[in-house]
Amino acid sequence: MDFAQRLSEERIKKAMDNGAFEGLSGFGKPLPKDDAAHIPEELRMGYRMMKNAGFAGEETALKKELMTVKELLHSSIDGEERKKLSLICEEKQKRLDELTSKRQTFARPASSFYKNRVYEKLTEHKKR
Repeated sequence: MDFAQRLSEERIKKAMDNGAFEGLSGFGKPLPKDDAAHIPEELRMGYRMMKNAGFAGEETALKKELMTVKELLHSSIDGEERKKLSLICEEKQKRLDELTSKRQTFARPASSFYKNRVYEKLTEHKKR
């Protein structure tokens, strides 16, 4: 344990002994679940920064699902399955478009430029 951590622990313990935390809402209750618990520890800070900037959350999950469905659609040879996957792909794309237009995520020219660059990289990576 380093000096700063020890000092913090001592101050917290002293405050607890003095009753500084009594009467607080949530006192003695478990902390809420971390919304980034499913993300590897080394990526959590970046995820939180993106989320706070409005670039993570439902939007990110939809993009991931959309990429997976497109990949399945690309590799599918069954006609019925392709129809179903196409419908799913259209629905997810529509939902993603609604979210991005509501948030005006890519309204600025610079954001739009980077969006296009990211999409190009992602599609380039999938073609390999």
